[in-house]
Amino acid sequence: MSLDVFARPARPDAARHDCALGLFDQAMTGAECWMRTADGARHRLPTRRWLGHPNSDDRRADAAITHWCDGPTLDLGCGPGRLVAALLRRGVVALGVDISPMAVGVTRFRGAPALQRDLFGHLPGTGRWSYAILADGNIGIGGDPQRVLARTAELLADAGVAIVEFDPPRAGFDLRPIRLETRTRVSAWIPWARVGIDHAHDLSAATGFHLITTAEVSGRHFAWLRRISEVER
Repeated sequence: MSLDVFARPARPDAARHDCALGLFDQAMTGAECWMRTADGARHRLPTRRWLGHPNSDDRRADAAITHWCDGPTLDLGCGPGRLVAALLRRGVVALGVDISPMAVGVTRFRGAPALQRDLFGHLPGTGRWSYAILADGNIGIGGDPQRVLARTAELLADAGVAIVEFDPPRAGFDLRPIRLETRTRVSAWIPWARVGIDHAHDLSAATGFHLITTAEVSGRHFAWLRRISEVER
């Protein structure tokens, strides 16, 4: 596969970013929220799962992520912190990161630590985390999966592991704008990406990772990527 597919799109401007963030904050309070794609399709955001009210299938999928982690773990785009809280209950040191003030507030209300930061900004422990999680479509942040994974590699220690949720096979590598919608408000369009699990190998190789394995759990698709050390390069 040509790596041209991983070319970086334009960044969203601040006004569009803030507009979408306001609607995402509403979703973190439990309000109904949808994601509209450029082709006109509308998908309800799984806010119930994000807020920690998963069904049995969701619990199995979440367990597949968290049970792997046995060392310091960074949850990038943690939302309302269900995975950070689950890790803490197991005695694993964990930190959530999200740009949404509401998401960070809910995470802290659970008793879990979280920072309101851009994942591309300064974060504590850079280069020393054992695990990093990109769940719930966060590989698509900013419409630039390569940049997201390359940043994740910077945050991890040598041989650290990124646990990444992808879309189903044959979903393609789809870079297109989305917008958020509630019953009363609509955001501006912002860049986003969807990446099928069958692209995990090429994307990991392009960003300093080795693909360890993939798994489907309750209809969700995950890949475990080991950061390649400087000695191995």
